[in-house]
Amino acid sequence: MLRSPLFGRRIHISGSISEDTSIASKGEVEQSREFVAMLAKELVGKGATFVIPVDAEKIRSIDGLPICFDWLIWEAIEKSLSKRPDSAPDPLIIAVQHHKNEEQVPDQYKGLWDNLRSTDRVKIENASHWNMASKRMEAQAKWGDILIAIGGSEGVLFLANLYHDAGKPVIPLNPRLCREDTGSLRLFNYGLTSTHTDKLFQTNPPTDSHGWINRINFVRKDNFQRVSNVISLLEALHAPTAFAIRLLDPKHEDYKDVQNYFDNVVQPVIEGELGFKFVIVDGKQALEFSRIDQEIFAKLHRSAVVIADITGQRPNCFLELGYALGRALPTMVIGKEGIKHPFDISSVSGLHWKVDGTVNDRRREFREHWRAIRGRPPLVPMEPLIP
Repeated sequence: MLRSPLFGRRIHISGSISEDTSIASKGEVEQSREFVAMLAKELVGKGATFVIPVDAEKIRSIDGLPICFDWLIWEAIEKSLSKRPDSAPDPLIIAVQHHKNEEQVPDQYKGLWDNLRSTDRVKIENASHWNMASKRMEAQAKWGDILIAIGGSEGVLFLANLYHDAGKPVIPLNPRLCREDTGSLRLFNYGLTSTHTDKLFQTNPPTDSHGWINRINFVRKDNFQRVSNVISLLEALHAPTAFAIRLLDPKHEDYKDVQNYFDNVVQPVIEGELGFKFVIVDGKQALEFSRIDQEIFAKLHRSAVVIADITGQRPNCFLELGYALGRALPTMVIGKEGIKHPFDISSVSGLHWKVDGTVNDRRREFREHWRAIRGRPPLVPMEPLIP
């Protein structure tokens, strides 16, 4: 059975409902809650993972319905664990919390929380040193791969901007849970303009992003249709990108060796095994920007990871490498064995790759080095002025 493209992808479902029943009717809220629970269960079955805050369960005073979806998602995941593929990766959930959260876990969910957090399925990401919503959202956006927005207000818009800046897809849904000028409705309406949709998310053929934003419209569709359409869109999304910094001049003496290494080692592992979309900007592909330098840095800025091969000592590659390290992007520095470089790449855990040896051996070395540096901290960690 083929794996879903969602296998291992970290999904962040975020939003809330308005207190005003003239904006969010009880019927609309109940249908939306059923949809979120159904969607979470389907995602578990696809092998997806999640980012979920741990917080209080705020209740709408007029009808007693929860304002947020977080504990609904926790519950839906727990109930559908039997559907999860055996090989699906842990942690299943990144739980973002702050120092007051343990006290705020609702009584009806304390058993669920205690059971899940005591296993490898839950990784707790503590944001207790920042008692403000924006910093907790930054922690959530750091770990998430895809944002699904449903309802909400300014917080959802803030999260959407964080995901967009990191080059991650933003999927806005349009149930009537918030005002038209905020939250997911504002994002959805923005995406209905064809020149805007690609800024929210990009998809593989045959359906483009604007076709998908129309297809996931909730109007006059039941929850089975809604879930089916959203899952299909999520599976059609572009994979997260791996930006390649490398020698591109065919006249250079090392070009053939670099090309051979990328063709036979780097790209098969990065795309075929790790699930990234390989991106090289060499002027041979359709460009989004009129200037090649803008194209390079826009793609680099919003990449999930960077593979920087510094064979050949090209100044532009060092400039791009510096930008990647400054952005704190996961960056793998590699270079041909025996080539002298302006600095020792071992100081940043670099890989000196071999020209000889079997393809399997060279892939194994690349794979092992990737695992060793994948979670490497930034060169200069953030140090707040006031802890």
